[in-house]
Amino acid sequence: MTTANSLNILVVGSGGREHAIVQTCLASPRVSKVIAAPGNGGMAGVVTCFPVSAEDVTGLVALAQKETIDFVIVGPEVPLTLGLVDALEAVNIPAYGPRKAGAQLEGSKVFCKDFFARHHIPTAAYASFSEVEPALAYLETHPAPIVIKVSGLAAGKGVIMAETQTEATQAVKSILSEGAFGESGAEIVIEEWLQGEEASIHVITSGNDALILPPSQDHKRIGEGDTGLNTGGMGAYAPAAVVTEEIMEQVRREIIEPTLKGLKADGIDYRGTLYAGIMLTPQGPKMLEYNVRFGDPETQVLLPLIESDLVPILLAAAQGKPLPRPIKIRDASAMVVVLAADGYPQAYDKGAPIHLPEAGAPFTKIVHAGTELNKDGALVTNGGRVLGVSAYADSLREAADRAYALAAQIDFEGKYLRRDIGHRQLRR
Repeated sequence: MTTANSLNILVVGSGGREHAIVQTCLASPRVSKVIAAPGNGGMAGVVTCFPVSAEDVTGLVALAQKETIDFVIVGPEVPLTLGLVDALEAVNIPAYGPRKAGAQLEGSKVFCKDFFARHHIPTAAYASFSEVEPALAYLETHPAPIVIKVSGLAAGKGVIMAETQTEATQAVKSILSEGAFGESGAEIVIEEWLQGEEASIHVITSGNDALILPPSQDHKRIGEGDTGLNTGGMGAYAPAAVVTEEIMEQVRREIIEPTLKGLKADGIDYRGTLYAGIMLTPQGPKMLEYNVRFGDPETQVLLPLIESDLVPILLAAAQGKPLPRPIKIRDASAMVVVLAADGYPQAYDKGAPIHLPEAGAPFTKIVHAGTELNKDGALVTNGGRVLGVSAYADSLREAADRAYALAAQIDFEGKYLRRDIGHRQLRR
């Protein structure tokens, strides 16, 4: 192993979150070398990318050993649920992210909701089902509006907000009878529709120690005014002023601390990110769900706000050590606007040439998500969410102006973006 100040790092994943993490690692004085697997067109411009799937646990362990990697940062949820961290630790390579046992919090919504119930964490009333008839019977006594969630991983698209009884019935039949989500939909959660505003709170934990990052707010719906289909996220901003200091303290006391205690009580040594999706209801904050990794696109607004070197923080968390203090958070606002392919989150074309400006503006970044270099070495689209354009500034309005100004200079066929990211806070 190399010395503590010359780490060789492997970043696992191919999205905007991972490109943002790569950029952060490259800026760290602790880091000697960064590689990515499988990476994307943007990462390939700054680090060596290896064509190993994020779901190929055996291949990733072999790559880490071959490239003398000292530390692995796992971006997406699937490799975590497959036990990548367990496999790396078995060959003495520390990895940031929970082991397989902890990753169940995201891998199974039924597991997550049962965890909330067991540890008295405020959440929506719910029931889980694997057969159609009992689920339909439940809907008769719990009429719409109601929320139906696929229990397994569904890339952020497994939530149906059913406003009518017909929509709810169709959703249950489509998932459980017709296999709309495959194995991920073998079990569903039907839960109360909570009223309020959503916010995301990210926690870095080493199992014993925890660092709560500034609250953020994602925009899941494809259309402006939060309309249309759910996506993986069309933009985000931080900090979200709707999460006041008083609410943040309540979240810490009633949600984060009981979660960390509950994981220990259940025998789970949880190290990595806890990403809490919270609804701010008139009755107080309630948990929607946990993700077990950094959000995408929230990572692109949280990382610019962290002035401290993130690498030693993540390494300490992975090793179960106390987290470095103090953590310096920039007194600013950040926003990211996602540029998507026309048709997303449904069918969309790939392979469109991408034209980027010669140089980015100050305080802005372009993060690649669904991009690749084609056989001629040209940058082309390769996903639904293609790029993220982030900016930070003293005010959210100024950050928005910077992000949208840069987004206007980027061109590819079918470019689509929401023009109202941060609309709630900008109206306040």
